[in-house]
Amino acid sequence: MLDSVILPLNSSENQFGIYVHIPYCLQRCTYCDFATYVHTEILPSEKYIELLKKEISSPEKIFEPQILNTLYFGGGTPSLIPAEQIIDVIQHLKKYDYQINSQTEVTIEINPATVDERKLNLYLENGINRFSVGAQTFSDRLLKMVHREHNSKQTLETLKLLESYNLNYSFDVLFALPTQTLAELAYDLDIADEMGMTHLSPYCLTVPEGHPLSKNRPLDTEQIEMFELIHTKLLAKNFYRYEISNYAKAGYESKHNLLYWTDMSYWGLGLSAHSYDNRQSIETKKWGTRFWNASNINIYEKDILNLEIRQKNSNNLEILDFHQSLTDFCYTSLRLEKGLSYEKMLRKFSSSAITKIELIAKPLIDRGLLKFANNHWSLTDQGVFISNQIFEQFTFLESDFKI
Repeated sequence: MLDSVILPLNSSENQFGIYVHIPYCLQRCTYCDFATYVHTEILPSEKYIELLKKEISSPEKIFEPQILNTLYFGGGTPSLIPAEQIIDVIQHLKKYDYQINSQTEVTIEINPATVDERKLNLYLENGINRFSVGAQTFSDRLLKMVHREHNSKQTLETLKLLESYNLNYSFDVLFALPTQTLAELAYDLDIADEMGMTHLSPYCLTVPEGHPLSKNRPLDTEQIEMFELIHTKLLAKNFYRYEISNYAKAGYESKHNLLYWTDMSYWGLGLSAHSYDNRQSIETKKWGTRFWNASNINIYEKDILNLEIRQKNSNNLEILDFHQSLTDFCYTSLRLEKGLSYEKMLRKFSSSAITKIELIAKPLIDRGLLKFANNHWSLTDQGVFISNQIFEQFTFLESDFKI
């Protein structure tokens, strides 16, 4: 079970954030594998918000009240439910001394046509200062194909609203869709840039064989051309790839997502939300803890309403061993442009871990897939294309180390 003693996390090197999952959607997109529901098919959103508030005030929580570096409302479509309910969660966090100040990055995911000026002003008045727009594409033909409810006109209207307030917003682009062309992708990138985006997350469509969207997709060579097009066009527009799937202008990186990739702790609230506590104890051979909520709405509700049962449930908890923590650390660090830090590796793990990393890295460097500079191992442009294969090289077993 989780340690009964809860400790502060914020320090000069530690940051902490909270993720709040809002599982309500207008429809289930063809490609989606997240824990979401059509809003008419589960309990009313006001009841779900009450469950979130109960989770926040739970006496079993492991993270003590402290300053939040980030707060992120994801989904689903958080902007689909009334803004007052999102604000209710923010106020409840403050009630229990999770502090939001002028430096806290507060993000909400929004879909086109789900935000108007009134709702936007309510968000802004209550500290939300970053918006992640799930636009995917400006092609109405492709939007219909993946069963998105909005159209390109609505996307432009939403972006114009955000731009009129000079707001910080991110833009999601989906590519390698069936029959999608390079010209359509280039158009998506150009329009998003013209509308003033400062952050872009390009996602390559990933579906299993036999899925309706697996037919007529661009060939592998065409997908590589799409990757290269995205990279080249965004670099020309003064973006840089700070993480494999994320580009930003300097200073506009997602602080919340960086928590995940830099071994920081975060608390996930709501359906299927995952949490990570980075604190370690050599004495107990604990190298961090991961825990998560049920992904079924009925089970989640029962867990929250019956804390006694939830406290006895160890199926949603994993205490990491040395080799597991090292594997995770390598995976997440290598996703970043700056890469895997020699200094941080040595500080958290050991010289034996460094030795293992050097042995794995050398042939990859020789092949031009990795580079070592400024005391960091990082992927080359060539390495990014086969990143999953490289990550596999940094998977460690318990037998690899004697602690």
